[in-house]
This record gives sequence, C-alpha cells and structure tokens, in this order.
Amino acid sequence: MKPPGFQKLSDNIVFYRNAHSMSDKPSFNKPSSGPRPVSFQPPQGDLCVLAGSANPELSKAIAYEMNTTLTPSETHHFTEGNIFVRINENVRGKDTYIIQGNHFPVNDNFMELLFWIDALKRASAQTITAVIPFFSYAKGDKKDEPRVSIRARVCADAIETAGADRVLTMDLHSAQIQGFFSIPVDHLYARNVICEHVKTLNIPDLVVCSPDTGFAKGAADYAQLLNSPVAIGYKQRKDHSENAEVLEVIGNIENKNVIIVDDFTITGGSLIGMAEILKQRGAKDIYAAVSHSVMTDKTADRIGKSVIKKLFVTDTVEGNVKKYPANIEFVSVATLFASAIRSIHERTSVSILFPDESIPME
Repeated sequence: MKPPGFQKLSDNIVFYRNAHSMSDKPSFNKPSSGPRPVSFQPPQGDLCVLAGSANPELSKAIAYEMNTTLTPSETHHFTEGNIFVRINENVRGKDTYIIQGNHFPVNDNFMELLFWIDALKRASAQTITAVIPFFSYAKGDKKDEPRVSIRARVCADAIETAGADRVLTMDLHSAQIQGFFSIPVDHLYARNVICEHVKTLNIPDLVVCSPDTGFAKGAADYAQLLNSPVAIGYKQRKDHSENAEVLEVIGNIENKNVIIVDDFTITGGSLIGMAEILKQRGAKDIYAAVSHSVMTDKTADRIGKSVIKKLFVTDTVEGNVKKYPANIEFVSVATLFASAIRSIHERTSVSILFPDESIPME
C-alpha cells in the first residue's frame, strides 16, 4: 500500500508530501550501478581554469584563447617523491577545469591529477572537470594476456573516486575507453586541427597511410578530411619493447606523396619503418602526423635523421625533449581545448567542434 502523499517522479526520485507540512522532501534512491543520477542541471558557476605541472605552456595558451587568467595554484615535489598541491584562490561554487596530462613522468602526473581533483572537491567547487590532454594509461585498455591489469579502467575508477564530474581529453588510444567511466567524457580529435594545417601546404597527390591495421579507421577519418585515398601498413610486434617491425603496405603509393598518421609515437620505430617501406615502394615525399609526441631526445634525433620530410605533432605533451630537429613541427590544439571548455561551461554542444557531413546536426 502506497503511503499518503506518495508521488513517483522517476525511478530515482520519489516525493512525499507531508500532510502536516507544505514542503516537499525528496528521497533519492541511488542505483547500484551505471551512471550517477543527476536530477537537475546545476546553475552555472564562475569559470575557473587551473594548471597542473604537466602542461604549463598549453595551459597558458588555453587561458589566452579563452581571454581569461589561470587561477593561482602551486605544486611542490618533495625530495622523497611526495607531491603537494594547493589552490591559492577561493573556488567555492565555481565550475573548475584542472589541466593536467598524464605523460612522463606518468605516475607522478597521474597522482598529481588525483590530488588536484581532491583539493577542488574539498574546496567546495561546484563542478570539477579533469582536462587530460594525453591519457597515457589509455594504452592499457584490454586484458589481452593472462594475469594482466586493465590499467585504463583502474585509472578511470581512481579519477571518479577522487571526485571528478567530467573528463575532457584528446585522442584516446581506443575510443571505447570512454565507457570505462560512468561520468561524462568529452573526447576531442586532433585530426581536424592537423588537417587544416596540412591543407595550407597544398601537397599534391597526397595519400594517407596508417602504420598498422589498428589505426586504419583513424587514417580513413584523416583521408576524408584531406579528400585523399588511404594506404595501410602491416607491422608485427613480438613483445613489450615498444619496437615493431613493418612488413608490408597495402594500397597504391607509387609516385605519390604520403602522410603517415597515428595517435602517438614513443620510439619512432613504426613511423620510420613505415617511411622506409614507402620509399622502397616508390613513394615520393614522406610526411607524418601524430596527436601526441611521447618521444625522448633519442627518438627526436632518429626522426631528424630519417626520410620523413616533416612530422606534425600537437602540443599535448611537454618537457620530454630538450631540442627538436627541424623536421618536427608543432600544431597547437589550445584553441580547440579552449572552445571545448567554453562549450562545457556554457552548456552547449561539444560535437559541433567536429563537423561531419555524414552526421546530421540539429
């Protein structure tokens, strides 16, 4: 029998009207699994953008593009490796965005991100968005061997547990990683920015090439933006040494200019090996483009001496290389991140930043 004043508004919210009071008291029934229930859209708070220690230059560029200033904050690394973070301004009731990538040193940067989220939560920020330009542990997205960890899922759980309300990131190694989170994930793509830059070069007879079958779909997306055909490489990886052997290429690349595309590069082995195979097959100039430049000084030197005429990378990763060779060129994604943050803050669509003629826009 339903109690007096019972009124069911949804599966998660039930109102009871007290016969002796005119007030409505909601009772929330939290579901055992799935996305956290959001019964209403919170009012817009003041915008607050903070920078962790991983992406200082990109953070400044994002703030500049948004015509705002970074909220004063500080990070301190103790000699034993302990990390201390502090927000030096009131953020109570504000919509906060903490920019902190997870590149080298990966574990330190990831722990710092968790500390920033916790600090913002304890400072009573209204919403907390983790802006992660490069999510390194996205590479650990499956259990493809016995007795291994799905590292991306562990990190997703940690980010949620720390108190993040939303994640904004770029070019995850696998798009399905968004499903590891039960909070909203806005996934940006660097290819639009990179392709706009490549178009200005007016490269004739251009073919887009994926270094392996795993990035074939990504190469097809690049090819659509550049209005170019696609070629696909086949490589073999025998262990976890980050070195792969390129064996063959599928597609017509003879007497063509080729741009090799991938989501990141660490040793440069796949890019350089693919470029050499393409040259052997009769390709002319070889270009390359990756979203995340996860390289060392040794890698940069190898690419500088390779047959790659120009490698285009974004500025999602900072501080790994002391000096880049002349054939590595940076394309900034600060404007894209700034636009995405502004869209999230103003409660407008983020997907309109990536127009796709095959998808009808409302």
